[in-house]
Amino acid sequence: MKEEEYICSFCGRSSREVTIIPGADGNICIDCVKHANEMVTRHEKQATGAPPLPPTPTPKAIKEFLDQYVIGHDETKKVLAVAVHNHYRRLEAAQEREGRNRTASERSGKSCAVASADDVEIEKSNILLIGPTGTGKTLMAKTLAKILGVPFAIGDATVLTQAGYVGEDVENLVRYLLQNADGNVELAKRGIIYVDEIDKIASKTDNVSITRDVGGEGVQQTLLKLVEGTVCRIPPKGGRKHPDQEYIEVDTSNILFICGGAFVGLDKIVAERKGKNVIGFGTIAKGEAASSPLRKENEINPQDVRPEDLVKFGLIPEFTGRLPVITSLKDLSEDDLVRVLTEPKNSLVKQYQKLLAMDGVELVFEPKALKELAKIALARKTGARGLRAEMERLMTDVMYEAPGNAKMKKVVVTPKMIQEKLGS
Repeated sequence: MKEEEYICSFCGRSSREVTIIPGADGNICIDCVKHANEMVTRHEKQATGAPPLPPTPTPKAIKEFLDQYVIGHDETKKVLAVAVHNHYRRLEAAQEREGRNRTASERSGKSCAVASADDVEIEKSNILLIGPTGTGKTLMAKTLAKILGVPFAIGDATVLTQAGYVGEDVENLVRYLLQNADGNVELAKRGIIYVDEIDKIASKTDNVSITRDVGGEGVQQTLLKLVEGTVCRIPPKGGRKHPDQEYIEVDTSNILFICGGAFVGLDKIVAERKGKNVIGFGTIAKGEAASSPLRKENEINPQDVRPEDLVKFGLIPEFTGRLPVITSLKDLSEDDLVRVLTEPKNSLVKQYQKLLAMDGVELVFEPKALKELAKIALARKTGARGLRAEMERLMTDVMYEAPGNAKMKKVVVTPKMIQEKLGS
Protein backbone atom coordinates (compact mmCIF):
# COMPACT_ATOMS: atom_id res chain seq x y z
CA MET A 1 0.00 0.00 0.00
CA LYS A 2 1.42 3.39 -1.00
CA GLU A 3 2.21 5.69 1.95
CA GLU A 4 0.13 8.88 2.03
CA GLU A 5 2.04 12.04 1.14
CA TYR A 6 1.69 15.10 3.39
CA ILE A 7 2.43 18.73 2.62
CA CYS A 8 3.63 21.22 5.26
CA SER A 9 1.01 23.98 5.56
CA PHE A 10 3.76 26.54 6.35
CA CYS A 11 6.66 25.97 3.97
CA GLY A 12 4.95 23.78 1.36
CA ARG A 13 7.50 20.94 1.44
CA SER A 14 6.30 17.35 1.16
CA SER A 15 6.90 14.35 3.42
CA ARG A 16 9.35 13.08 0.81
CA GLU A 17 11.68 16.01 1.62
CA VAL A 18 11.25 16.40 5.39
CA THR A 19 9.51 14.76 8.35
CA ILE A 20 5.90 15.98 8.61
CA ILE A 21 3.67 16.07 11.69
CA PRO A 22 0.08 15.67 10.42
CA GLY A 23 -2.81 17.51 12.09
CA ALA A 24 -6.60 17.67 11.83
CA ASP A 25 -6.73 20.84 9.71
CA GLY A 26 -3.12 21.14 8.57
CA ASN A 27 0.38 19.77 8.75
CA ILE A 28 3.74 21.11 9.92
CA CYS A 29 7.29 19.94 9.24
CA ILE A 30 10.06 19.52 11.82
CA ASP A 31 12.01 22.53 10.48
CA CYS A 32 9.01 24.83 10.85
CA VAL A 33 8.47 23.58 14.41
CA LYS A 34 12.08 24.52 15.27
CA HIS A 35 11.72 27.94 13.64
CA ALA A 36 8.45 28.61 15.50
CA ASN A 37 10.08 27.62 18.80
CA GLU A 38 12.98 30.04 18.18
CA MET A 39 10.53 32.88 17.48
CA VAL A 40 8.51 32.18 20.63
CA THR A 41 11.66 32.03 22.78
CA ARG A 42 12.97 35.30 21.32
CA HIS A 43 9.69 37.15 21.84
CA GLU A 44 9.40 35.82 25.40
CA LYS A 45 12.88 37.17 26.20
CA GLN A 46 12.00 40.57 24.76
CA ALA A 47 8.67 40.68 26.59
CA THR A 48 10.21 39.64 29.90
CA GLY A 49 12.74 42.48 29.81
CA ALA A 50 15.70 42.83 32.11
CA PRO A 51 15.44 42.29 35.86
CA PRO A 52 15.51 45.39 38.08
CA LEU A 53 18.93 46.98 38.42
CA PRO A 54 20.82 45.73 41.48
CA PRO A 55 22.19 48.40 43.83
CA THR A 56 25.16 50.07 42.15
CA PRO A 57 28.43 49.38 44.00
CA THR A 58 30.18 52.37 45.53
CA PRO A 59 33.30 53.69 43.75
CA LYS A 60 35.44 52.23 46.57
CA ALA A 61 33.85 48.79 46.12
CA ILE A 62 34.40 48.94 42.35
CA LYS A 63 38.08 49.85 42.82
CA GLU A 64 38.58 47.08 45.38
CA PHE A 65 37.11 44.58 42.90
CA LEU A 66 39.38 45.89 40.14
CA ASP A 67 42.37 45.50 42.48
CA GLN A 68 41.73 41.75 42.61
CA TYR A 69 42.23 41.37 38.86
CA VAL A 70 44.28 44.37 37.66
CA ILE A 71 47.68 45.33 39.07
CA GLY A 72 48.70 49.00 39.42
CA HIS A 73 47.01 52.01 37.79
CA ASP A 74 45.41 53.16 41.08
CA GLU A 75 44.50 56.64 39.80
CA THR A 76 42.98 55.22 36.62
CA LYS A 77 40.91 52.76 38.67
CA LYS A 78 39.55 55.63 40.77
CA VAL A 79 38.53 57.58 37.66
CA LEU A 80 36.88 54.51 36.14
CA ALA A 81 35.12 53.59 39.40
CA VAL A 82 33.59 57.06 39.75
CA ALA A 83 32.54 57.23 36.07
CA VAL A 84 30.96 53.77 36.06
CA HIS A 85 29.23 54.36 39.41
CA ASN A 86 27.72 57.62 38.11
CA HIS A 87 26.61 55.95 34.88
CA TYR A 88 24.66 53.19 36.59
CA ARG A 89 23.25 55.55 39.22
CA ARG A 90 21.97 57.49 36.23
CA LEU A 91 20.18 54.36 35.00
CA GLU A 92 18.76 53.78 38.49
CA ALA A 93 17.34 57.32 38.52
CA ALA A 94 15.76 56.77 35.09
CA GLN A 95 14.24 53.49 36.27
CA GLU A 96 12.79 55.18 39.36
CA ARG A 97 11.30 57.94 37.20
CA GLU A 98 9.71 55.34 34.91
CA GLY A 99 8.28 53.60 37.98
CA ARG A 100 6.67 56.84 39.21
CA ASN A 101 5.22 57.50 35.77
CA ARG A 102 3.84 53.96 35.57
CA THR A 103 2.20 54.26 39.00
CA ALA A 104 0.66 57.62 38.10
CA SER A 105 -0.63 56.19 34.80
CA GLU A 106 -2.26 53.25 36.56
CA ARG A 107 -3.99 55.57 39.04
CA SER A 108 -5.26 58.00 36.41
CA GLY A 109 -6.05 55.34 33.82
CA LYS A 110 -4.12 57.13 31.11
CA SER A 111 -0.52 57.70 30.14
CA CYS A 112 1.17 60.61 31.88
CA ALA A 113 4.60 61.82 32.97
CA VAL A 114 5.27 62.88 36.52
CA ALA A 115 7.40 66.01 36.75
CA SER A 116 9.48 66.54 39.85
CA ALA A 117 11.47 69.58 40.90
CA ASP A 118 14.55 67.44 41.43
CA ASP A 119 14.23 65.52 38.15
CA VAL A 120 17.55 66.54 36.63
CA GLU A 121 18.47 64.53 33.56
CA ILE A 122 22.01 63.19 33.90
CA GLU A 123 23.98 62.87 30.69
CA LYS A 124 25.95 59.76 29.82
CA SER A 125 29.73 59.96 30.28
CA ASN A 126 31.60 57.55 28.04
CA ILE A 127 35.24 56.79 28.78
CA LEU A 128 38.53 57.04 26.85
CA LEU A 129 41.48 54.93 28.04
CA ILE A 130 44.91 55.96 26.75
CA GLY A 131 47.81 53.57 27.22
CA PRO A 132 50.27 51.20 25.51
CA THR A 133 49.43 47.61 24.68
CA GLY A 134 49.46 45.08 27.49
CA THR A 135 48.74 47.55 30.31
CA GLY A 136 45.26 46.22 31.12
CA LYS A 137 42.76 48.42 29.25
CA THR A 138 40.63 45.52 27.99
CA LEU A 139 40.90 43.65 31.29
CA MET A 140 39.62 46.68 33.20
CA ALA A 141 36.56 46.95 30.95
CA LYS A 142 35.81 43.22 31.26
CA THR A 143 36.21 43.33 35.04
CA LEU A 144 33.82 46.29 35.31
CA ALA A 145 31.16 44.34 33.42
CA LYS A 146 31.74 41.38 35.77
CA ILE A 147 31.17 43.33 39.00
CA LEU A 148 28.08 45.05 37.59
CA GLY A 149 26.60 41.83 36.19
CA VAL A 150 25.92 43.35 32.76
CA PRO A 151 26.66 41.96 29.28
CA PHE A 152 29.96 42.97 27.72
CA ALA A 153 31.14 43.14 24.11
CA ILE A 154 34.50 44.00 22.63
CA GLY A 155 35.30 45.18 19.13
CA ASP A 156 38.39 46.29 17.25
CA ALA A 157 38.10 49.68 15.57
CA THR A 158 40.61 48.67 12.88
CA VAL A 159 38.14 46.24 11.25
CA LEU A 160 35.19 48.63 11.33
CA THR A 161 34.06 50.30 8.11
CA GLN A 162 31.15 52.41 6.96
CA ALA A 163 28.06 50.49 5.91
CA GLY A 164 28.40 49.22 2.36
CA TYR A 165 32.13 48.55 2.47
CA VAL A 166 33.96 45.27 2.95
CA GLY A 167 34.58 44.85 6.67
CA GLU A 168 32.46 44.96 9.80
CA ASP A 169 29.60 47.42 10.16
CA VAL A 170 29.76 49.55 13.31
CA GLU A 171 26.36 48.16 14.35
CA ASN A 172 27.97 44.73 14.73
CA LEU A 173 29.25 45.95 18.10
CA VAL A 174 25.65 46.10 19.31
CA ARG A 175 24.92 42.70 17.77
CA TYR A 176 27.77 41.15 19.78
CA LEU A 177 26.37 42.76 22.94
CA LEU A 178 22.87 41.43 22.19
CA GLN A 179 24.27 37.93 21.67
CA ASN A 180 26.12 38.10 25.00
CA ALA A 181 22.84 39.17 26.64
CA ASP A 182 21.21 35.96 25.28
CA GLY A 183 18.95 38.02 23.04
CA ASN A 184 17.49 40.04 25.92
CA VAL A 185 17.16 43.56 24.49
CA GLU A 186 16.51 45.31 27.81
CA LEU A 187 19.57 43.70 29.37
CA ALA A 188 21.72 44.60 26.35
CA LYS A 189 20.68 48.26 26.72
CA ARG A 190 22.49 48.33 30.08
CA GLY A 191 25.68 46.68 28.81
CA ILE A 192 29.22 47.84 28.21
CA ILE A 193 30.91 47.98 24.79
CA TYR A 194 34.69 48.26 24.65
CA VAL A 195 36.13 49.57 21.37
CA ASP A 196 39.85 48.82 21.16
CA GLU A 197 42.45 50.50 18.91
CA ILE A 198 40.28 53.60 18.63
CA ASP A 199 43.37 55.65 17.77
CA LYS A 200 43.78 53.66 14.55
CA ILE A 201 40.70 55.31 12.99
CA ALA A 202 42.08 58.78 13.61
CA SER A 203 42.51 60.83 10.45
CA LYS A 204 46.25 61.14 9.80
CA THR A 205 46.06 64.28 7.71
CA ASP A 206 44.39 67.67 7.85
CA ASN A 207 43.74 67.62 4.09
CA VAL A 208 40.11 67.10 3.14
CA SER A 209 39.78 64.37 0.54
CA ILE A 210 36.97 64.23 -1.99
CA THR A 211 37.02 60.43 -1.84
CA ARG A 212 35.08 58.59 0.84
CA ASP A 213 37.04 57.65 3.94
CA VAL A 214 36.44 53.94 4.58
CA GLY A 215 38.41 53.42 7.77
CA GLY A 216 38.93 56.87 9.35
CA GLU A 217 36.66 59.88 9.72
CA GLY A 218 33.73 58.07 8.12
CA VAL A 219 33.88 55.36 10.78
CA GLN A 220 34.14 58.00 13.50
CA GLN A 221 30.98 59.67 12.20
CA THR A 222 29.10 56.35 12.18
CA LEU A 223 30.45 55.37 15.59
CA LEU A 224 29.47 58.80 16.93
CA LYS A 225 25.77 58.06 16.37
CA LEU A 226 26.12 54.79 18.22
CA VAL A 227 27.96 56.33 21.17
CA GLU A 228 25.63 59.27 21.71
CA GLY A 229 22.48 57.13 21.32
CA THR A 230 20.57 55.74 18.37
CA VAL A 231 18.23 52.86 17.59
CA CYS A 232 20.04 50.02 15.81
CA ARG A 233 18.16 47.46 13.76
CA ILE A 234 19.93 44.16 14.32
CA PRO A 235 19.26 41.02 12.21
CA PRO A 236 18.19 38.23 14.62
CA LYS A 237 20.75 35.74 13.32
CA GLY A 238 23.45 38.22 12.34
CA GLY A 239 24.76 38.42 8.80
CA ARG A 240 23.80 41.04 6.27
CA LYS A 241 20.56 42.96 6.33
CA HIS A 242 17.76 42.19 3.88
CA PRO A 243 14.70 44.34 3.13
CA ASP A 244 12.19 41.59 4.04
CA GLN A 245 14.02 40.51 7.19
CA GLU A 246 12.67 40.88 10.72
CA TYR A 247 14.87 43.11 12.90
CA ILE A 248 15.48 43.56 16.61
CA GLU A 249 15.65 47.22 17.66
CA VAL A 250 18.23 48.19 20.29
CA ASP A 251 18.50 51.72 21.69
CA THR A 252 22.14 52.53 22.53
CA SER A 253 21.38 55.63 24.65
CA ASN A 254 22.15 53.85 27.93
CA ILE A 255 24.97 51.59 26.76
CA LEU A 256 28.31 52.58 28.30
CA PHE A 257 31.06 52.90 25.69
CA ILE A 258 34.69 52.57 26.75
CA CYS A 259 37.22 53.31 24.02
CA GLY A 260 40.89 52.41 24.30
CA GLY A 261 44.03 53.08 22.30
CA ALA A 262 47.79 53.55 22.52
CA PHE A 263 47.71 57.05 20.91
CA VAL A 264 51.40 56.93 20.02
CA GLY A 265 52.56 60.51 19.48
CA LEU A 266 49.86 62.18 21.59
CA ASP A 267 52.49 62.99 24.23
CA LYS A 268 54.33 65.11 21.65
CA ILE A 269 51.16 67.02 20.81
CA VAL A 270 50.51 67.72 24.50
CA ALA A 271 54.14 68.82 25.06
CA GLU A 272 54.09 71.15 22.05
CA ARG A 273 50.86 72.77 23.18
CA LYS A 274 52.10 73.26 26.71
CA GLY A 275 55.33 74.74 25.39
CA LYS A 276 53.51 77.21 23.14
CA ASN A 277 50.98 78.26 25.77
CA VAL A 278 53.47 79.06 28.53
CA ILE A 279 54.75 82.66 28.49
CA GLY A 280 57.80 84.01 30.31
CA PHE A 281 60.35 82.12 32.34
CA GLY A 282 58.33 78.89 32.20
CA THR A 283 58.37 78.73 28.41
CA ILE A 284 59.60 75.43 26.98
CA ALA A 285 61.88 75.97 24.05
CA LYS A 286 61.58 73.77 21.00
CA GLY A 287 64.81 72.01 21.83
CA GLU A 288 63.65 71.38 25.41
CA ALA A 289 60.28 70.01 24.37
CA ALA A 290 61.93 66.84 23.13
CA SER A 291 63.38 66.18 26.57
CA SER A 292 60.24 67.13 28.48
CA PRO A 293 58.80 64.40 30.71
CA LEU A 294 55.69 64.50 28.56
CA ARG A 295 57.76 63.47 25.58
CA LYS A 296 58.58 60.13 27.21
CA GLU A 297 56.55 57.41 25.62
CA ASN A 298 53.23 56.60 27.36
CA GLU A 299 53.77 59.11 30.18
CA ILE A 300 50.78 61.36 29.62
CA ASN A 301 49.08 62.96 32.59
CA PRO A 302 45.34 62.63 31.86
CA GLN A 303 44.80 66.09 33.34
CA ASP A 304 47.07 67.48 30.63
CA VAL A 305 45.11 65.96 27.72
CA ARG A 306 42.56 68.35 26.26
CA PRO A 307 39.97 67.79 23.54
CA GLU A 308 41.99 69.90 21.09
CA ASP A 309 44.95 67.52 21.53
CA LEU A 310 42.78 64.58 20.49
CA VAL A 311 41.40 66.59 17.56
CA LYS A 312 44.93 67.39 16.42
CA PHE A 313 45.78 63.69 16.72
CA GLY A 314 42.95 62.94 14.28
CA LEU A 315 39.68 62.42 16.18
CA ILE A 316 36.77 64.56 15.03
CA PRO A 317 35.56 67.17 17.59
CA GLU A 318 32.06 65.66 17.84
CA PHE A 319 33.46 62.22 18.70
CA THR A 320 35.90 63.67 21.24
CA GLY A 321 33.02 65.48 22.91
CA ARG A 322 31.23 62.17 23.52
CA LEU A 323 34.22 60.84 25.52
CA PRO A 324 34.37 63.31 28.44
CA VAL A 325 36.10 60.96 30.89
CA ILE A 326 39.76 60.61 29.86
CA THR A 327 42.34 58.62 31.79
CA SER A 328 45.66 57.03 30.95
CA LEU A 329 47.64 53.92 31.85
CA LYS A 330 51.43 53.85 32.00
CA ASP A 331 53.80 51.05 31.05
CA LEU A 332 54.06 48.34 33.67
CA SER A 333 57.41 48.07 35.47
CA GLU A 334 59.31 44.84 36.11
CA ASP A 335 57.90 44.69 39.66
CA ASP A 336 54.38 45.26 38.30
CA LEU A 337 54.78 42.31 35.91
CA VAL A 338 55.94 40.07 38.77
CA ARG A 339 52.79 41.04 40.67
CA VAL A 340 50.69 40.35 37.56
CA LEU A 341 52.15 36.83 37.49
CA THR A 342 51.28 36.05 41.11
CA GLU A 343 48.74 38.36 42.78
CA PRO A 344 45.47 38.48 40.77
CA LYS A 345 42.78 35.87 41.43
CA ASN A 346 43.31 34.34 38.01
CA SER A 347 47.07 34.97 37.74
CA LEU A 348 49.09 32.82 35.34
CA VAL A 349 51.10 31.16 38.11
CA LYS A 350 47.90 30.20 39.96
CA GLN A 351 46.36 28.84 36.75
CA TYR A 352 49.32 26.57 36.00
CA GLN A 353 49.60 25.49 39.63
CA LYS A 354 45.96 24.43 39.53
CA LEU A 355 46.36 22.59 36.21
CA LEU A 356 49.38 20.61 37.47
CA ALA A 357 47.73 19.97 40.85
CA MET A 358 45.02 18.05 38.97
CA ASP A 359 47.78 15.59 37.99
CA GLY A 360 49.25 15.53 41.49
CA VAL A 361 52.22 17.77 40.65
CA GLU A 362 53.29 20.76 42.76
CA LEU A 363 54.53 23.79 40.80
CA VAL A 364 56.92 26.24 42.49
CA PHE A 365 58.47 29.40 41.01
CA GLU A 366 61.61 30.78 42.59
CA PRO A 367 61.33 34.58 43.21
CA LYS A 368 64.31 35.25 40.92
CA ALA A 369 62.67 33.14 38.21
CA LEU A 370 59.60 35.36 38.28
CA LYS A 371 61.83 38.43 37.94
CA GLU A 372 63.63 36.83 34.99
CA LEU A 373 60.31 36.10 33.28
CA ALA A 374 59.14 39.68 33.85
CA LYS A 375 62.44 41.03 32.54
CA ILE A 376 62.05 39.07 29.27
CA ALA A 377 58.48 40.30 28.77
CA LEU A 378 59.57 43.87 29.52
CA ALA A 379 62.42 43.66 27.00
CA ARG A 380 60.03 42.46 24.29
CA LYS A 381 57.65 45.38 25.04
CA THR A 382 54.58 43.14 25.07
CA GLY A 383 53.36 44.15 28.52
CA ALA A 384 51.21 41.86 30.65
CA ARG A 385 49.63 40.38 27.52
CA GLY A 386 53.00 38.94 26.47
CA LEU A 387 53.41 37.08 29.76
CA ARG A 388 50.98 34.38 28.69
CA ALA A 389 52.89 33.68 25.47
CA GLU A 390 56.15 33.42 27.42
CA MET A 391 54.56 31.20 30.05
CA GLU A 392 53.11 28.90 27.38
CA ARG A 393 56.57 28.42 25.85
CA LEU A 394 58.09 27.85 29.27
CA MET A 395 55.55 25.28 30.48
CA THR A 396 54.95 23.27 27.29
CA ASP A 397 57.39 20.46 28.12
CA VAL A 398 56.24 20.24 31.74
CA MET A 399 52.56 20.13 30.74
CA TYR A 400 53.40 17.44 28.19
CA GLU A 401 55.23 15.19 30.66
CA ALA A 402 53.08 15.67 33.78
CA PRO A 403 49.78 13.90 32.94
CA GLY A 404 50.01 10.21 33.83
CA ASN A 405 53.60 10.49 35.15
CA ALA A 406 53.57 9.04 38.69
CA LYS A 407 57.25 9.88 39.21
CA MET A 408 56.72 13.62 38.72
CA LYS A 409 55.70 15.09 42.08
CA LYS A 410 57.19 18.59 42.06
CA VAL A 411 58.46 21.07 39.49
CA VAL A 412 60.65 24.01 40.54
CA VAL A 413 61.13 26.76 37.96
CA THR A 414 64.54 28.46 38.25
CA PRO A 415 66.09 31.49 36.48
CA LYS A 416 68.40 29.14 34.58
CA MET A 417 65.42 27.16 33.27
CA ILE A 418 63.81 30.37 32.01
CA GLN A 419 66.99 31.60 30.34
CA GLU A 420 67.43 28.27 28.54
CA LYS A 421 63.82 28.15 27.33
CA LEU A 422 63.13 31.83 26.64
CA GLY A 423 66.52 33.51 26.41
CA SER A 424 66.78 33.43 22.61
